[in-house]
Amino acid sequence: MPSYIDPHIHMVSRTTDDYKRMALAGCVMVSEPAFWAGFDRSGPEGFRDYFRQLTGFERSRAKLYGIEHRTWLCINAKEAENVSLSREVIKMIPEFLDEPGVLGIGEIGLNKNTKNEATVFLDHLDLAARTQELILVHTPHLADKYQGTRMILDMLRDDSRLVPERVCIDHVEEHTIRPALEAGHWVGMTLYPITKCTPARAADMIELYGTERLMVNSAGDWGHSDPLAVPELIFELRARGHDEALIRKVVYENPLTFFSQCPRFQFTPRTETLSGTRAAT
Repeated sequence: MPSYIDPHIHMVSRTTDDYKRMALAGCVMVSEPAFWAGFDRSGPEGFRDYFRQLTGFERSRAKLYGIEHRTWLCINAKEAENVSLSREVIKMIPEFLDEPGVLGIGEIGLNKNTKNEATVFLDHLDLAARTQELILVHTPHLADKYQGTRMILDMLRDDSRLVPERVCIDHVEEHTIRPALEAGHWVGMTLYPITKCTPARAADMIELYGTERLMVNSAGDWGHSDPLAVPELIFELRARGHDEALIRKVVYENPLTFFSQCPRFQFTPRTETLSGTRAAT
């Protein structure tokens, strides 16, 4: 199995055994966006502890299995109906932006396409623009995904301070991938066992749209999800006869290219030696 990166997975909700399984499958790096904990947190200090967990403990836990851990910071769209709480959380994010594992602001976006969610999304965009951070965007599942994606793309376009290729529009599907790519953004396809996108559908979109500015992820969390979804896509692409160079670009090179726009990002690639062990290049 080739080395791969999972650019969107919520490891705080996964067991340590999952890190081991992912390492055995070839995972060398994960990127973990801040997300909803399954319940609404009661105050901003809960987020401070969560950000400490993401920037500290999870990096250490991943490293035990040879996996590099990176993270994104925000208040997720599911908690963004509370605008006053959201603004308190957004105020504390700059305290953590200089941590070496932080890639930027995310995953921000819309959940039910409401006015409050849009307000908090714009507040996040303002912070990202002022601090020149990368942005990872969540597109809705519960509400109309196409409508929510169009709303997001419009808000991004209206802020002239934002550079399109420094933004990834995640959870794209067949009806939303084209407008996101045409707007100049990166896109992420999320491989879920039931909802979002199957490996076969993702392979179809790769064949239709190519590999430029495209990533795939598992978004593994506390719900029904698969932390080995990216290797499942590798298997699907191989079964269709795609060469290793295309597969490596999608699951390894593209995430590195996107992440490398963050000035804090550092990573020493590893190669397979003849003995089968990994060595830094």
